[in-house]
Amino acid sequence: MSEYTGREADGPWPEEDPGSEGLEGLPLDERLEAMARAFEAERPRLLRVAYTTTGSLAESEDCVQEAWIRLRGTLGRTEIHDLRGWLVTTVGRLALDALGSAKARRESYVGTWLPEPVVEDDPAEQVTLDESVSLALLVVLEQLSPAERTAFVLHDVFGVSFAEVAEIVGRTPAAVRQLASRARRHVADGRPRFPPTPAQQRALVAAFADACQQGDLSGLVELLDPDVAWRGDGGGRVTTTARTQYGAMRVAKGILLALSGASGLTMRLATVNGVPGLVVYEHGGDVSVVSFGMDEGRITSIDVVRNPEKLNTVVRLERDGSRLFPDRE
Repeated sequence: MSEYTGREADGPWPEEDPGSEGLEGLPLDERLEAMARAFEAERPRLLRVAYTTTGSLAESEDCVQEAWIRLRGTLGRTEIHDLRGWLVTTVGRLALDALGSAKARRESYVGTWLPEPVVEDDPAEQVTLDESVSLALLVVLEQLSPAERTAFVLHDVFGVSFAEVAEIVGRTPAAVRQLASRARRHVADGRPRFPPTPAQQRALVAAFADACQQGDLSGLVELLDPDVAWRGDGGGRVTTTARTQYGAMRVAKGILLALSGASGLTMRLATVNGVPGLVVYEHGGDVSVVSFGMDEGRITSIDVVRNPEKLNTVVRLERDGSRLFPDRE
């Protein structure tokens, strides 16, 4: 096996992290094959590290691919005693570099920049997420400095020690502890006080879709928090709300007005970054992915990603409105 392709290697995955020890004495091709299997076993975790840091699937894939290239370069030259640790810190460092470059590009982005959504229905997606990496949280993380975000993601989410994070961000362990503390306070401010259960989340999204499809202004307002925020990301390519809108009545009217101008809409429930959301299709071919923040039984944020460049990996689900909520009559 001469190169890593991102596909599963043949053979069982190692039950424990083998590092690169124990491979000496094997033929080079067998050592490379064993290394590829071990790497592939860690790949979902590495993608999650990179994605949580950068908010971009494309950049995450690039970071993980570069980590494989660097790992392969150690074969026969360097012993790695803790493969998982080595890979996480390597991807963390690469993701930090990517985030620094991305920050500059995002300053010239047309309109509101939102993270690239991960839709579970997509068979090509390979990032395993739960609600701890919701789009709403990623929006909050965007407000942190690259060093703060990296410290929080690696230490608080993935359990990397402050000493290891310090090597990645170029600070002392004490300074990294402060970075993580500041980030933690910021993230805590953005988390829901009374998060709904998955069943309640699904019910809220279903009610939101119903109100939108029926043009029910009062019903939609009832679902929204008085201070709800509505953000849209079209990247200058498709129309969306030009800037963040706030307030239940203003947001409800804006959404219904936007929907009234679209033709042949189909909405389908999907898991977006680990929580219930919507994929919306228009007759003309435009696709939107909608994610929600929720607290105390109401919707607190609505993030709509419409930029086609961020939706390349979203599956074109069947446009069958009757299958939107198959558990209902």
